[in-house]
Amino acid sequence: MPEGPIRAPGSGSAAGLLREIASTGIDPVRGGYSRPVFSTAEQDLRQWFAGAASARGLEVTTDRNGTIWAWWNPRGHPLEGSVVTGSHLDSVPGGGQFDGPLGVASALAAVDHLVTRGTTPRRALAIAVFGEEEGSRFGVACLGSRLMAGAIDPDRARNLRDQQGDTFADVCAASGVDPDRLGRDDEALRRIGAFVELHVEQGRSLIDVGEPVAVGSSILGHGRWKLTVSGQGNHAGTTLMADRRDPMVAAARTIVAIRDGAAAQKGARATVGRVAPVPGGTNVIASRVDLWLDVRHPDDAATAALVEDLHARARVIAAEEGCTASLSEESYSGTVHFSSPLRQRLSAVLPHAPVLETGAGHDAGVLAPHVPTAMLFVRNPTGVSHSPEEYVEDEDAERGAVALADCLEALLVSDGG
Repeated sequence: MPEGPIRAPGSGSAAGLLREIASTGIDPVRGGYSRPVFSTAEQDLRQWFAGAASARGLEVTTDRNGTIWAWWNPRGHPLEGSVVTGSHLDSVPGGGQFDGPLGVASALAAVDHLVTRGTTPRRALAIAVFGEEEGSRFGVACLGSRLMAGAIDPDRARNLRDQQGDTFADVCAASGVDPDRLGRDDEALRRIGAFVELHVEQGRSLIDVGEPVAVGSSILGHGRWKLTVSGQGNHAGTTLMADRRDPMVAAARTIVAIRDGAAAQKGARATVGRVAPVPGGTNVIASRVDLWLDVRHPDDAATAALVEDLHARARVIAAEEGCTASLSEESYSGTVHFSSPLRQRLSAVLPHAPVLETGAGHDAGVLAPHVPTAMLFVRNPTGVSHSPEEYVEDEDAERGAVALADCLEALLVSDGG
């Protein structure tokens, strides 16, 4: 660890740091950015982060689950019980510029602010960059933090496959991560005395209240399920309409039924975001259609009941079309309430920041049962996320970085989290 004061290069602007990576992972077809975990784009971002952290004198390591750590520890404190911040660099297909990278860039900018202020930390500080937070490549959200926390079986993780058929184990090995060592990391968990994640707001609450930064209170329970509708593949030209067992028709009707079922339950959200017909030919009646279902609700029991209801609707519709429907869970996280003492400390540092819940999942939510966690949200003037329309004004990005620095400083100069 560096033993003296660190002189950080540049202005410490989160927006300036984001501009350095603005051309990485642009999706020419969907628009926005596509940065799946361990893709060329995401690997380039990992290298960018490692370089930016090293330029600030931070010690950079990668743990056995592929999470990158950058340590600021000028006083040489023991690493156990450190203050940790950070986020992720991967994206959904065609996602926005800020979901994930804003938290990483703001963490680097916050270190610059702490150094400029001459902060004398009584604990070590780390920036953590988690992999596969979006689950866009292997289907399980927050996979890196789930592995660290023991929230997913390592064998299941190793055998996850992307759309090209590559396993997570093979992709890890090709990226320098030993798949045999994946799994719960108690040493890493002991190093986290408090985790504060900054993220772009994925909604419009801050627009409505006219504030640039909020403190997070909770994350709605949410999960992902794969719904498979099976019928009979056949020729599009020779099969009479009355003779068809078409899973695409059943799938289409089911998507509408999912919307209607969720709309009938207050506070529920249900989305079919991906559909994959097999074999997928234009002149072929599909033999199978896979749908990926995202369901969210603040009440975990209500989430389970809604999923059961949606599955029942799918089975009825499938039977009417001469097909069958089966459902399998891919991932689930119950409603998470962030550490109340830590949230109160952040609110004391940021007295004008409203306290908001979020319907989006985050690594902070996965870690919450194991370590004290909290979140900060930065205003998104469009209110749109997981889309190229996602946005943060430069001034708000800087306000967020300063707010993060203020919170980290308060935790670093105290004796405990």
